[in-house]
Amino acid sequence: MTKISPDIDETMLKESIVAVSADVSFASDHFPKYKLGPDNQILEEPRGDKNGPSLKEVLERETTQLSEQHKRLSVRDLASKFDKNLTAAAKFADEAKLREVASLEGHVLLKKLRDALESLRGRMAGRNKEDVEKAISMVEALAVKLTQKEGELIQEKFEVKKLANFLKQASEDAKKLVNQEKSFACAEIESARAVVQRFGEALDEQEKNPENSQKTQEVEELVEEVQEARRIKFMHQPTKVMDMEHELRALRAQIREKAIFSVKLQKELAINKRAEENKSCMFVLHGSETLGSCLQLKPRSDNAPSLSQSSIQWYRLSSDENRKEVISGANKTMYAPEPLDVGRILQADILSNGQKISVTTANPIDSGAGLASYVETLLRKSSSEFNVVISRINGQDHSLRSTHSFNVGKMRIKLCRGWITKSRENYSTSMLLCGARGDANAPAKSLFWQPRKGHSYVLTFESERDRNAAIMVARKHALDCSVMLGGPDDEM
Repeated sequence: MTKISPDIDETMLKESIVAVSADVSFASDHFPKYKLGPDNQILEEPRGDKNGPSLKEVLERETTQLSEQHKRLSVRDLASKFDKNLTAAAKFADEAKLREVASLEGHVLLKKLRDALESLRGRMAGRNKEDVEKAISMVEALAVKLTQKEGELIQEKFEVKKLANFLKQASEDAKKLVNQEKSFACAEIESARAVVQRFGEALDEQEKNPENSQKTQEVEELVEEVQEARRIKFMHQPTKVMDMEHELRALRAQIREKAIFSVKLQKELAINKRAEENKSCMFVLHGSETLGSCLQLKPRSDNAPSLSQSSIQWYRLSSDENRKEVISGANKTMYAPEPLDVGRILQADILSNGQKISVTTANPIDSGAGLASYVETLLRKSSSEFNVVISRINGQDHSLRSTHSFNVGKMRIKLCRGWITKSRENYSTSMLLCGARGDANAPAKSLFWQPRKGHSYVLTFESERDRNAAIMVARKHALDCSVMLGGPDDEM
């Protein structure tokens, strides 16, 4: 091992230090300054040597930048976005009109096709006639689907119109905000430009009178104003426009919430209006407005006409009361809502001595708690079986009150007692299934079933839930077989 003495170490350190002459002049007598550039990069500020640009040139360059910034402050692009949205909404409304015309032409074509098939059915016999009847049923199913599409088209057209109104209002509000912000920005930029001009004039005057030291304080104040002008310029960078876009997005969300609240308020007003009208009516509806209950017409006072001497007809109304559908066979004082009535308003018209009196439910019919989950459980099975009692056969009272099995399968419905099958039919257009609408001992537990033309039953279930669940499960299985299962003259 080699040992190094302290003397040798000190000699090596002295030799490693290069002597610096006193005549050497450094490029700068202070540390360089740094600043943050784009993407947080550290950049060195240019040194202010004699070869750099003069202060007057810097002021002129900043004035030019302020002018360019003034031009960039135009936010026409933001306003044009709203105009494009309005144009798209108008275009969508025009497309909805074209689809409405096409739907009308479809109805005309289906009617002509059905008339042609009806005339052809009278000439055919045997299997050809059955094929024609099947074709007629398919045309009727297409007409029903076309009617559903029309309803969806009307709803879509209403929503497009509402959206266009919201966009128009938001566009106007946005333009007002944009113009206001632009005016503020222009005023601040003009103020900054005036400050820069004053500062330039002060510098020119100082160059002419270099010995005038009284202007030093004023120049320092002008420097501070220039720095404030720079801050204003950076404040109005394009990020300001992004902030405005976020504010407008929040404004659109508030408008959407107000629209939802407005629709809810309109529904409540309609409910209150119906309640006020029912108060002044001579008749009143008793019963809960849910599935499983029974609604009954009763006179409000002794001066009301006798219901036994009046004609009664029940109707289904849409939630906005624009569509009115007759419930065929529902012409008694009592009516038990069925699953097709859920979400609808029920109305009973009483005609007595040439006077028509209408009574409506205060709210749409509710499905009731637990029914949906019960139906979902039944749909997982291959078939659902219910205990029923036959109340009527072909409109005649059935005296035997024995329990039968009502089996709802994926392809057919079967009514049997033990090994004896009363009826078994596949889902078809001639089959009808709905709640009991005429005289029945327990209308909320009874349903009307027509397996084929000329043969019908009125069945009473053990509970209201079983009756409604059987209707819903049968209609779902029938729909899977491309059959719309309902009551007489029902619009599915």
